[in-house]
Amino acid sequence: VQLQASGGGSVQAGGSLRLSCAVSGFKTDYFVIAWFRQAPGKGREVVSCISAEGGRKYYADSVKGRFSISRDNAKKEGYLYLDNVEPGDTAVYYCAVDPPGGYYYCDHIPVHEYDYWGQGTLVTVSS
Repeated sequence: VQLQASGGGSVQAGGSLRLSCAVSGFKTDYFVIAWFRQAPGKGREVVSCISAEGGRKYYADSVKGRFSISRDNAKKEGYLYLDNVEPGDTAVYYCAVDPPGGYYYCDHIPVHEYDYWGQGTLVTVSS
């Protein structure tokens, strides 16, 4: 299984970006997609996740109302739309996927249970 994250870059505060995560090698399209980020000197935090069916979504409080997650099961791709970005959004963004297992809500999946990770894409927001 391989994940290819893309779409990062430099943007001014208030701008927008779309991150993509292409998944290959997964036998089905039934997996949770999550986005994490890690800012310099900080730990990795979950930003957003979407259930395998796409009907349940989670957003961290810090991005609620500004970021939007979606997925295209036919393409096995996930997306994170970053709108009205702030300097505090500067981080390396990682996508991760895993079968939902017994979890109904994707934000209940512990970080260590995600088996598959992308390489990360850097988002830099300038003020």
